[in-house]
Amino acid sequence: MAGPHILSSSAWGQAATSKRIQVAQIGCGREGTVDMTNVMNHSLARVVAVCDLDSRRLGVAKGKVEHFYGAKEAAVEVKGFHDYHELLARPDIDAVVVSVPDHWHALVASAAVLAGKDVYVQKPLTYAIAESQALRKVVQARQRIVQVGSQQRSEYSFRRATELVRNGHIGKLQTVRIGLGMDKPSGKAPDPGTPPPNLDYARWLGPAPEQPYMEGRVHSQTKIDSRPGWITTEDFGLGMVTNWGAHHMDIAQWGMGMELSGPSTITAKAEFMTNDQWTVHTKYHVEMAYANGVQLILDDSFPVGIRFEGEGGWIFCTRGAVKVTASDPNAGVGASNALQASDPQILQAKIAAGGKLWPASSNHYLNWLESVAARTQPVAPVEQAARSLTACAIAWIAMKLNRKLTWDPVKEEFIADDQANAMRSRKPRSAEYDLDLVLKKAGV
Repeated sequence: MAGPHILSSSAWGQAATSKRIQVAQIGCGREGTVDMTNVMNHSLARVVAVCDLDSRRLGVAKGKVEHFYGAKEAAVEVKGFHDYHELLARPDIDAVVVSVPDHWHALVASAAVLAGKDVYVQKPLTYAIAESQALRKVVQARQRIVQVGSQQRSEYSFRRATELVRNGHIGKLQTVRIGLGMDKPSGKAPDPGTPPPNLDYARWLGPAPEQPYMEGRVHSQTKIDSRPGWITTEDFGLGMVTNWGAHHMDIAQWGMGMELSGPSTITAKAEFMTNDQWTVHTKYHVEMAYANGVQLILDDSFPVGIRFEGEGGWIFCTRGAVKVTASDPNAGVGASNALQASDPQILQAKIAAGGKLWPASSNHYLNWLESVAARTQPVAPVEQAARSLTACAIAWIAMKLNRKLTWDPVKEEFIADDQANAMRSRKPRSAEYDLDLVLKKAGV
């Protein structure tokens, strides 16, 4: 790219007044604040609108954007929205960042794509397997640029580890071990209450089952940067297996060469929270077998990270001390130990000419913005993110059923297992939140 001036999405390839990518932020909580700030830090983008169902959070986000640009520009106009449909109807918005709770990812991201916007959507791509398939379908139909917030693909330790593994520097890959950290019960009993007037709770529930409001299952009303309770409530997020699992499973399958496939058999066991305001799993052990002969194991006792084990050695990669949010788990090692190997010389190996190398990306948000400008695929495209979510959700289904499952990664369904297949999706609370109906109405 020659500079920060590009065409609006409505005028790609046409003569038009050049400008920065006009971006809107949908979801202004803890992760949304991180995403919004990172996008604003790049001159390719200009955040022009924010959206949230909590008016207090909406006001804070609007103020942050106005303050950021107000120090640099004479005129600052930032529009706040309660309804994301109204935001998406604005033709001057080129792209959106979707940082809503997991159970809303598919609906909001799909609506954005249908509105002609390019999208950055937080991981996991969706809540359920069927949703990831639907979102992938609409992206392919409308040819928008979608980056998923699997930012480890833009971090050195993970990129270098997967390149070395894919190029045979530990010999034939045999086993992958993943540690995700573990959620613990809150120690508080369910305590239904009255939604605060600043939160549209009925809308916030969206496709999730009807239930009384509990602040501990939604988000804090006093601390935007605190870990929200929906992450540990199964109706809204499936727990660590899709939370951090989406990050590490994505890297594991990338390194295995299975980023567009998935496991063949799955066995799992887990313990789930009971008599607590939270409902997700705690301890877990999952074993997956892939068609290429690799065994993948997730266990709560493993160090946080991914360990690739081959016939000629092993490589371990993790974030080290790097944290996106204060509650992120880590492997308890510094940045210098974020990439380790059985023999340090493995890490110094050169990739032979013609070997497998990933496209350059040192910043995940900039990679998305540059991809939007150039109309090229980003480093974490929707097709691969859908497979990462699917592998994690398969593990969760096996945890819930506590028995061996057989998966067909080509048809993307369980083999001769109606019970497991039914868990690939869930019935939305009402037709308003039925993704299939939304896409059918749009002709997708």
